[in-house]
Amino acid sequence: MSQPTEEVLRLLEDDARLGAAEIAERTGLAPAQVEALVKSLQEQGVIRRYKAVVNWERLGVEHVFAFIEVKVAPQRGQGFDAVAERIMKFPEVHSLYLMSGTYDLHVVVEGKDMKEIAYFVAEKLAPLDNVISTATHFVLKRYKVDGDVIEDGEKQSERLSISP
Repeated sequence: MSQPTEEVLRLLEDDARLGAAEIAERTGLAPAQVEALVKSLQEQGVIRRYKAVVNWERLGVEHVFAFIEVKVAPQRGQGFDAVAERIMKFPEVHSLYLMSGTYDLHVVVEGKDMKEIAYFVAEKLAPLDNVISTATHFVLKRYKVDGDVIEDGEKQSERLSISP
């Protein structure tokens, strides 16, 4: 990947609202070059989509997230991919990762309340073939999401000095 491509992607990753003119100014490229590069990256599937990070709590909207550790018996010839493909089709699944360590899949789910997530785990996830066990951890508070601090600097303290 070329340096300008990486620079454009990092700028968009940080703020997807940037226009071609502003990106051009920051990178030294011409606006037409930026537009062509972004279009090409979209067509190649490098840029998957644009999205906003929303602090729903500020609007009083309840969203509950949970991290679920899933131990899986991988399928012969398909490894973990077949199970992961099945799990990621559920609308409750926000993110899904193959992990090293004590469990195989890390599933991030979103629901309107804890009961909805518990239902998802008990009725949809745990009964799947090849799922050996699950461990659910509910998110109590979000501090930083996708690189963005959720509370806009409120109560952010400077680094504490070391005291004797």
